[in-house]
Amino acid sequence: MAELGQEYDVIGPTELEEIKEALANKDLATAVREIQDYFEQQDRVELNIAVTGESGSGKSTFVNAFRGLEDEDEGSAPTGVVETTMEPKAYLHPEHVNVKVWDLPGIGTPNFKADKYLEQVGFQRYDFFVIVSSERFRECHVQLANEINKMKKKFYFIRSKIDCSISAESRKKSFNKEKTLNDIRDDCIRGLESIGVTSPDVFLISCFDLGSYDFSPLQETMNKSLPQFKKHLLMLALPNITLQINKKKKKELEADIWRVALISTAVAAVPDSDLSICVDILILVAVLIKYYRAFNLDEQSLQNLAERSGKPLKELKAVLKSPLHEEISQHVVKKLLSRKDNKTYIKYWLSKIPILGLLTAGPWSFVVVYRMLKTCLNELAEDAQNVIMAAFQSPV
Repeated sequence: MAELGQEYDVIGPTELEEIKEALANKDLATAVREIQDYFEQQDRVELNIAVTGESGSGKSTFVNAFRGLEDEDEGSAPTGVVETTMEPKAYLHPEHVNVKVWDLPGIGTPNFKADKYLEQVGFQRYDFFVIVSSERFRECHVQLANEINKMKKKFYFIRSKIDCSISAESRKKSFNKEKTLNDIRDDCIRGLESIGVTSPDVFLISCFDLGSYDFSPLQETMNKSLPQFKKHLLMLALPNITLQINKKKKKELEADIWRVALISTAVAAVPDSDLSICVDILILVAVLIKYYRAFNLDEQSLQNLAERSGKPLKELKAVLKSPLHEEISQHVVKKLLSRKDNKTYIKYWLSKIPILGLLTAGPWSFVVVYRMLKTCLNELAEDAQNVIMAAFQSPV
């Protein structure tokens, strides 16, 4: 029994407490309605990110990189040596259409007025601003930051094209990469402080190598200022290019598994068992597609990663082990549900967890859906981790 417990022990104490809390003093139907409302709120929420800076600073390239695209990919923001952005334009995330990254017109012209600029670009629609500079931050950046602050919005300073700076410095005999990065960051901070910004954070970014430098700290800082559902959306939309982001995505998706399983339990209360099974399958297909997109395991995302890393696409595909790399369909889900060990799993958990036995209907549905989602999430997260390591040859 100890070995069986180790094999099937996937419903942890945190999830059990959440299930108990959801059902406390409520019938199953009420609990499920609240969970459905939770998912509907997730679906309704929008995240609007504004990217601004001087012409030529790389803001349009950041808009593309943030969405996992190269500058010449279909749907990318136009880039060039001259200003290509004349008015605010929203670019939808290719996998998460509720995420909009706005490319704003350049700042820094002689006629630039920070307060007027924010009115012109519709400051109220954005959740936060990213202020991009490819060299030193200037007074126009600070003027804009001060106006954004007055509007009670968040902003983040990004020093872009850091790979070019490192390449230029590396020609020196005394070159030390870590020291050079610290020197650049400190220089940006001193420059901002000298023109009126108190304790500024500056993130060093290469849009052609987001996995390096300060992209992870930037993401973590962005997350801190967002409400719950927008945090969730930001995490799923991030390009899956580091092991750290991959791990966080998995944790984010794990948190909702028991809620999906409890909805399945409610459906199982319907006397028509064929209908219940069909609904379970539809739920599983939708959730597994969400996992697949979050981990960037679709063909186009893998192709983009291959081009960015210089590795052949077939080399990245070779590390994929999950059966879900067929098209995710009802047929594939039925095959996964028919695994021989499901009956053993159900019996084990019904005897192990009293709370499941107390559900008014369909405890078998709960444990099967929970177990399958947990297993598939683990498999896809592991595949995504292996892809990252294959692309960059070592943990990122």
